[in-house]
Amino acid sequence: MLRRDLLATLAAPLAATAQEVNRTRGLPPLTIKNVRIIPTSGGGRYQWVFVKIETSEPGLYGLGSASNVNNAFSVVSAIEKHYAPFWIGKDVARIEDNWQNTHVRSYWRNGTIHNNVLSALDMALWDIKGKRAGMPVYDLLGGKARDAVPMYAHADGRDLNALTESARKYIEEGYRHVRVQLGGYGGGGMIAPGQGSRPATGFRGVAFDEELYVDVIPKMFEHLRVKLGNDVKLCHDVHEHLTPIMAVELSKRCEPYRLFFLEDVLAPEQIQWFRNIRQVCTTPMAMGELFTHPLEWVPLISERLIDFFRGRVSQIGGITAAKKVAALCETFGCRTAFQEGGDNDPVNQLAAYHVDLSISSFGIQEENHFPRIVHDMLPGTAVLKGGYLYGSDKPGLGIEINEALAAKHPLVPPPGGDSWTTVRGMDGSLVKP
Repeated sequence: MLRRDLLATLAAPLAATAQEVNRTRGLPPLTIKNVRIIPTSGGGRYQWVFVKIETSEPGLYGLGSASNVNNAFSVVSAIEKHYAPFWIGKDVARIEDNWQNTHVRSYWRNGTIHNNVLSALDMALWDIKGKRAGMPVYDLLGGKARDAVPMYAHADGRDLNALTESARKYIEEGYRHVRVQLGGYGGGGMIAPGQGSRPATGFRGVAFDEELYVDVIPKMFEHLRVKLGNDVKLCHDVHEHLTPIMAVELSKRCEPYRLFFLEDVLAPEQIQWFRNIRQVCTTPMAMGELFTHPLEWVPLISERLIDFFRGRVSQIGGITAAKKVAALCETFGCRTAFQEGGDNDPVNQLAAYHVDLSISSFGIQEENHFPRIVHDMLPGTAVLKGGYLYGSDKPGLGIEINEALAAKHPLVPPPGGDSWTTVRGMDGSLVKP
């Protein structure tokens, strides 16, 4: 990096800070006056928890996402009973200090629910700072490093022809990056109910077989490259279903098909095996969807064992944490690919968007479409067009919430029983996600 480029990079956030100081000079200090918890099903499909931080300046507030599809009610209780009383009276402007203070407040760090709550506070404080400064958050973070945020689409199909058509549809819409799944997660490795060699009694449902999966998925990519060509950038999510040695084998077999990345090929308990993968192939690796602790991702990034960091902003600690991860990625040649998932919410999506716009280590962001009711409930929800995500460019995160509409769609407990996380093998044993 040339010296003038380095100076310009360092000066950008300082200039944004100076503008914020000039706009707020002479105004009284802001404190957290109240913490509102807004749980909602988002129209009946979601498990969303939003935090509204109200300040001592009437009408000025910030929104944050604490959504957790599997533990939403626990998050609500944690905020109500423990965190909200702790935050009241804190200085709104001291984002880093409030982040660190909240991080150690529970003594035990980096828990799943704790990180959700911390992320929500952090997003809300950045939202407030941007509103008070009259600037979008990405300007406070150093300004735009790109014009919009490219996204990858989700193509799926029950067979190769259906998958090809699904991918082609997204390509025609303008997407350059498409994630391909053959019959959903684990598809290509599933054995139909009752078929195959099974115990005389017990599990009879759809069963996962990793040898079948490792055989089918490279053939899927071969088919797609023939049908779609090499211009489209293809991704695939393994969802941690493989034993380590088979993860190495799949990665090696996928190398000829020039993937943009292979996602979550290893379980978080087995990430040391990324070293073995690096030794045998150049298939790009994406990892981090299940990570909550820096000691999970720092070694992988600093030792150059992964190519894309896949954490969710509302799970790793918010905008403050995401910027630090992005800086680490830049240093070691890794890129970001912040995770969204079907349970994601518009506030978290925009938090990732503002970070994406302002960093040089950006790689891609996961696509997520929301139904019309969500756009009504959360005015300013980002818009997807031609494979790119566009925020509102309004001050702060650029999103508001219609609490009356959210209240009409209250949070409800998810249905009981096994979920998509509990895939089973032929003998009935659990295949961990």
